[in-house]
Amino acid sequence: MDTFYSELEWRGLIHSKTRDVEKHLASKITGYIGFDPTASSLHVGSLLPIMGLVHFQRAGHSPIAIAGGGTGMIGDPSGKTQERKLLTKEEIESNLESIKKQLESFLDFKVKGNPARLINNADWLTKLSMMEFLRDYGKHFSVNEMLARDSVKNRIDQEQGISFTEFSYSLLQSIDYLQMFDRYRCTLQMGGSDQWGNIVAGADLIRRMRGEEVHALVFPLITTSAGVKFGKTESGTVWLDQERTSPYKFWQFWFNTDDQDVVRYLRFFTLLSQKEVEEFEDSVRSAPQERKAQAKLASEVTEMLHGKSAVQKALAARDVLFGTGDIRRVEERDLVEIFSDVPSVEIQKTQLGGDGLPLLDVLVTSGAVKSKGDARRSIQSGGIYLNNDRIAEETRRLRLSDALHGKFLVLRKGNKNYFLVKLC
Repeated sequence: MDTFYSELEWRGLIHSKTRDVEKHLASKITGYIGFDPTASSLHVGSLLPIMGLVHFQRAGHSPIAIAGGGTGMIGDPSGKTQERKLLTKEEIESNLESIKKQLESFLDFKVKGNPARLINNADWLTKLSMMEFLRDYGKHFSVNEMLARDSVKNRIDQEQGISFTEFSYSLLQSIDYLQMFDRYRCTLQMGGSDQWGNIVAGADLIRRMRGEEVHALVFPLITTSAGVKFGKTESGTVWLDQERTSPYKFWQFWFNTDDQDVVRYLRFFTLLSQKEVEEFEDSVRSAPQERKAQAKLASEVTEMLHGKSAVQKALAARDVLFGTGDIRRVEERDLVEIFSDVPSVEIQKTQLGGDGLPLLDVLVTSGAVKSKGDARRSIQSGGIYLNNDRIAEETRRLRLSDALHGKFLVLRKGNKNYFLVKLC
């Protein structure tokens, strides 16, 4: 198996590192990454550091994920324009439980030799007294150096400024590194490149207090080829929790990746080998319209998080959108999301009772056609579909038995023009 460092190197995952970190990684070590518990779910922006831990464990090292139950009560000012809303202890505990379940999709917490561990820094930070904080730790930090950091400077230059609470955050993260070193002989901290200053500060604290050298390695912050922050969509954040972002929407997010980004993302977010990635890179060049690379990316990441069945459902939902899948097998939630962006209209469910409602009327009401005459001509030419079944009779009437999940009728004109009828 390739070394952890060489694996990250060909994948383009190394942004900055301390001197001799590659040599340090030649032996099996323990390393960690911190995760923010300020929401009940991680999001796709957390996937790069998660994959860093995945590669770390696959190379035989021992990975630790710190869930910031302590630091999460403060909030990291890095990359923030204003102070975060402080969460209660109960909210943080609930969030930590959800985050652990998501990490278990990627990391092996039971393997012999180097199982992953989830540690809560509240175990030591909440027990730290103010006097101990100032006397034992504060004296090792220069205010001048802290003021020079971008995360602090950027906030000081704004009208709102930065509170002492957030200003102290880097000290707390440094204490984390010291505690991880003392408790688990942890000698590597990783994270996004925006965490470089905080991580190096922790390494400096260990050198001053323990006389030992430890290391830092950070990953690049990702932007799309259009210069947009990765993970931001028009509909909002893409979450790892399937209750907040369905597996279908999650799969679709990756499938929508631009041709200019997809090969990078295959390196960043999958476990495909270098040869496999290069083969998909060739397919992007030779047949971009087939979107093979995007389909592979979407399926690989979705399977890691949600399992094979979620991928199968996502593929079935995609086929429905292309008019080839069995729409009746699609779950209600997925059906709503598949057609969330198509024109829709509501009609009374009672109108479909008895003899039902003429399809011609519903086609006009939905906007699928301009008139009944247009509807007749479209049916005669074979261009009208109900729930992906071609309609052959102009006299077709719609009844409750036609409704998917008793709530929806999906109309289509031609190959791509969908219209959703909601029964109320």
